[in-house]
Amino acid sequence: MIVEDPRALRRRQWLAHAFLIVFIALLLFPFLMIVSISLRAGNFSTGALIPSDPTLEHWYLAFGLEYTRSDGTVVPPRFPVLLWMWNSIKVGSIAAAGVLVLSTIAAYAFSRLRFAGRMVLLDSLLLIQMFPTTLALVAIYAIFDSLGDVSPVLGIDSHWALVLVYLSALTLHVWTIKGYFDNLDPALDEAAIIDGATPWQRFRYVLLPLAVPILAVVFVLAFIGFVNDYPIASILIRSEENMTLAVGSRLYLNEFQYLWGDFAAAAILSGLPITVVFLIAQRYLVSGLADGGVKG
Repeated sequence: MIVEDPRALRRRQWLAHAFLIVFIALLLFPFLMIVSISLRAGNFSTGALIPSDPTLEHWYLAFGLEYTRSDGTVVPPRFPVLLWMWNSIKVGSIAAAGVLVLSTIAAYAFSRLRFAGRMVLLDSLLLIQMFPTTLALVAIYAIFDSLGDVSPVLGIDSHWALVLVYLSALTLHVWTIKGYFDNLDPALDEAAIIDGATPWQRFRYVLLPLAVPILAVVFVLAFIGFVNDYPIASILIRSEENMTLAVGSRLYLNEFQYLWGDFAAAAILSGLPITVVFLIAQRYLVSGLADGGVKG
């Protein structure tokens, strides 16, 4: 029997806690810097971590409200930040839901059905995912510029065009969900087949409830990627009222002025939708709901 020295155990515990505190502090330091910049008077990127004269001017402007300074000057909001955030939430939610539905159905087909060319298609999806989207920006712009002549809904400066492009991100998620389906015991399908269930019923009533954790993960990852996307949205969205927050934020920094304070407040707001989605889905972000689904 090994008896461990209590003092050595406590020492290791203190070291582990100290390391964890330092690690968390290093992760939070950039965020604290952004918060500090958003509370400084003026639009300066340098200064004390704790502002000597904190102000809520940048936050007022980010929320679309006028701000009255101490000298009586009224500062109107420069950009529709809340509208940009709503555009990001709308586009990200619709695209993430579309990716989730399409990738889930495709993953079930690849995992449970057997058909000609199945492995070729799977390998093709993996190869396509290896090429970054930025390589196709010129082609994407040309395609939707031409589609705009046929239907403005699918043309440049349309949210539906942006959603349609985002749906192409399902290739990686098909592999992710398929791997989860592959780990579910085939006895579940066999039992459903004995009961006379069709392939759709097996998918809807047997596998889908067990796949809630991976579906939540896929939705959250897709939503985060779409909300934070800049390259694709920057070439498809033109008008200020249709911009997403990631694209609109670039207007704060240009060759004529650098509005660091306003930019910092908008940057913090951009993380709000992601935080809310994560908090809603966190109880599903666990694996192992299939454990116990088959009893021997």
